[in-house]
Amino acid sequence: MTPISAQSLSLHFSPLIDTQFIIVLAVLGGLSILLKIFSIKKLPLFRLLTFAAFIFMLSGPSIHEEQREGVTSIAAVIIDESASQSFGDRAGRTEQALQHIERSLGELDRIEMRVIRGPRDGKLASRTNLFATLEETFADVPESRRAGVFIITDGQVHDMPPADALEDRYGPVHVLLNGEKNEVDRRIVLTNAPAYGIVGQDIRIEFKIEDNGTNNPNAITYVTLRRGDGTTQRRAVRVGEIQNMTLPVEHAGQNVFAMTVDTLPNELTERNNSVAIDFQGVRDRLRVLLVSGKPHAGGRTWRDLLKADPSVDLVHFTILREPDKIDATPQREMSLIAFPFRELFELKLYDFDLIIFDRYRVNRILPDHYFKNISRYVEEGGAFLEASGPAFAGEDSIFYTGLRGILPAQPTGEVLNQSYVPSISERGLGHPVTRALQWTPQASSENSSSWGQWNRQIGLSSVTGDVLMTGVREQPLLVLKRIEEGRVAQIASDHIWLWARGYDGGGPHAELLRRTVHWLMKEPELDEQALDVKVDGQTLIIQRAAYEREEDIVTMTKPSGEEEELTMAPNSNGVLEKLHRAKETGIYKFATQDGKLRYVVVGEVDPPEFRNVLASEDVLEPLPELSEGGMLWLADEAAPDIRLKTNGPFAGRGWLAVENTNAYAVTGATEKPFLPLWASLLILLSLTIATWFFEGRKAV
Repeated sequence: MTPISAQSLSLHFSPLIDTQFIIVLAVLGGLSILLKIFSIKKLPLFRLLTFAAFIFMLSGPSIHEEQREGVTSIAAVIIDESASQSFGDRAGRTEQALQHIERSLGELDRIEMRVIRGPRDGKLASRTNLFATLEETFADVPESRRAGVFIITDGQVHDMPPADALEDRYGPVHVLLNGEKNEVDRRIVLTNAPAYGIVGQDIRIEFKIEDNGTNNPNAITYVTLRRGDGTTQRRAVRVGEIQNMTLPVEHAGQNVFAMTVDTLPNELTERNNSVAIDFQGVRDRLRVLLVSGKPHAGGRTWRDLLKADPSVDLVHFTILREPDKIDATPQREMSLIAFPFRELFELKLYDFDLIIFDRYRVNRILPDHYFKNISRYVEEGGAFLEASGPAFAGEDSIFYTGLRGILPAQPTGEVLNQSYVPSISERGLGHPVTRALQWTPQASSENSSSWGQWNRQIGLSSVTGDVLMTGVREQPLLVLKRIEEGRVAQIASDHIWLWARGYDGGGPHAELLRRTVHWLMKEPELDEQALDVKVDGQTLIIQRAAYEREEDIVTMTKPSGEEEELTMAPNSNGVLEKLHRAKETGIYKFATQDGKLRYVVVGEVDPPEFRNVLASEDVLEPLPELSEGGMLWLADEAAPDIRLKTNGPFAGRGWLAVENTNAYAVTGATEKPFLPLWASLLILLSLTIATWFFEGRKAV
């Protein structure tokens, strides 16, 4: 394309004196002429010409000459690449139209095309923001060079400014709709969903089914609710009416449910037929029963730890006076209360979230059938922790009660009274309870490189649980065990209080006990079998404890229904992890080979992109009308004729046009006086003499 060169002449003024003085002189000259008119009843022509020439010369007239070179006009083509463009044959129509426009504009003289793809985040965007992308691309293009815009979209644009503000901003705007006129779609809408719920209680949600493009708005359809454990619930609902449903808050932390509605015949997409219900489970109050045997130094450690947590309701009983104790104190002078075993272990047993026996030994206070009640409570989902003292190794051990079936190990009869440093076992290195336990020894301790020592351990054998910590001769020290629906933990020593007192530098007693208690309470972040998936922007972080596994494979189901297998490998923290960049918004499902399920949501729970996916003229219709552009459906007319026009209208039957802006760039400029100085003085002098001659002669 050969640039077009041209010249342009224009008259410029550069006043020789201040503009205000020129105005004053012009006013005085005008008054003089008016006075003359009143006196002689005629127009003093030469006086008028003299004053006009004088004012003109004072204004500093000059001739401005520009060398101009024609430049191209810019036509933009906006390609909608939002998630809704994958529906039907929209992507195919878009590509076909783009090729046709590229070919047609390439044949026009002095037209340059720019292809703009938006929104910025593509299929991950929750909104179709095309005009923000257009503004960024057109920022370096003067409005005088903008020849027009072609928008290839389904018509659902979420950042359109007021149409009248764009009337002359881009030239003619043409909208090419890549959908079809008779599309139908069904979607599920959450109208009310709490963000939090109390563990063990239910939350209430409200939802509605909307059918767009159909003639039966009150139809009956079915929704399916899928829980995190894979179980489903199905119910019939009426389209267009608010429905409600109660969901259980099963555990603390994130609870995710997936709700799906049946599809319509010939429905445009199933992407908005599902919705994720995501809320956080919080515990109201954690009720803990602590039963201590004979008073000892470690009792305060347990009490201080549990009382320091404001979310814990602690019920603590210490057996101060046993039936076989010889004590001559009269009964009426004792202020102790009787042990309320029936209330605790029969009537209100299931009110407690956790039961702790600290150095408890069997006596005649608690009948054996209450121990069986505790075993049943654990099997049905309760939590039990046993901190062993010397009594556990003898004949008074609680192992020989109804608790035998749930305890993870039995006593050997040994009480090992010697110093040792607790250590994490090989299995414990990958378990969330003991993984990466951190501790900074006290500065006053000589032991500056490890945990402090304990001085007693109870021998255990026949271990059926997971040994996370060991002590003397690598014998089990901390054992965890799952019992049907419940969990049990056993600490084979009563010397953890030495860490709390800072003995030999101390140790991570608070963190260890906190993690153990939270594992017993089934907190998801401490579950060695749990699958954890987090969303950080567009990155999916899939994690699982490296417990008894060096790698793990998880199957990811994308919102589009496509499945992909991801392999998790150990990271620097000893956790199996996989980072995956999401390419779609919506509900992702993750399933492990051992049946663990997890759902997460990328983007908004109810993004505007999927609220209305039907192709429509309504949103963008004002733009073609105000800019004299056109709107057409690619399904009806895939290849309109593309023309170049100087004036509107820019659209007609079977054709669209871009504007010939005649844009140019100035390559050079010169400026010279309108008249030489001698010529200006000669003209003024001549006019002055002529004025004097004609007005003086008439006066005579």
